[in-house]
Amino acid sequence: MLAGVWLVSMASGAAAERPQRVVSMNLCTDQLAMLLAAPGQLISVSYLARDARSSAMAEVAQNFDVNHGLAEEIAFLRPDLVLAGRYTTRVTVDMLQRLGYRVEIFQPENTLDDIRTNLLQMGKALGREAEAERIAEAMDRDILNLRVAADRGPRPETAVYYSSGYTAGGRSLGHDIVTTAGLQNIAAKLGLGAGGILPLEALILSDADMVIRGASYQGHSRSEEMLRHPALQKMLAAPRLTAETRPEWTCGTPLTLNAIHDLRAAAGLEPLE
Repeated sequence: MLAGVWLVSMASGAAAERPQRVVSMNLCTDQLAMLLAAPGQLISVSYLARDARSSAMAEVAQNFDVNHGLAEEIAFLRPDLVLAGRYTTRVTVDMLQRLGYRVEIFQPENTLDDIRTNLLQMGKALGREAEAERIAEAMDRDILNLRVAADRGPRPETAVYYSSGYTAGGRSLGHDIVTTAGLQNIAAKLGLGAGGILPLEALILSDADMVIRGASYQGHSRSEEMLRHPALQKMLAAPRLTAETRPEWTCGTPLTLNAIHDLRAAAGLEPLE
């Protein structure tokens, strides 16, 4: 597991030249940057990085100033590198690029391989290539062990069920998390691609061995109430296996592998040696 790898990376290594004032304005680049940046190199992360419901590094983010992705806000920080996602506030990104700021753009992580790609891209952008390579190699070993273990045992049929009935389809990070843990995602069998709606009736009729629900937020809305529907609650009664998604599902980072290990434990699958 990779829970402590990033702590080592932040304390070691120095590149001949690297950006000194880095600002991240995307939840996923926030976390990759916090994993890899040298002390003092990262000066601001997005406000979402402190939200424990969506950020796997909410506590670490308390150590950084936050921004809200506004162009004037970012420019005031005088960054020599801005980190953004492909779909991060496009007006801000376009304006910063027109003003001559260096903006490094990252694609969403839809697979574990995408995590590796973005990790190495972040390492290069920050001048922390050696640190990124070291973490990537640890990821590779862990993923290989997980996939070998998954091939050894049965694959319980599993449904991922978010608010509004949304599910993780066969071309999504959620799907990769489920299958690498050694489970079978029923969404792929139903022909859902990157995602889609899984009707409650179809979920119940699937009689899946395990149901992974999206984390529920406080308050009342129709989309959230679906996660507490009486028919679903009845389906989830023991001995059916259940679990809940975690912030590591929101953005793909090396910490996503910890969520995979925990999912295996929730499914009653043997721990890795």
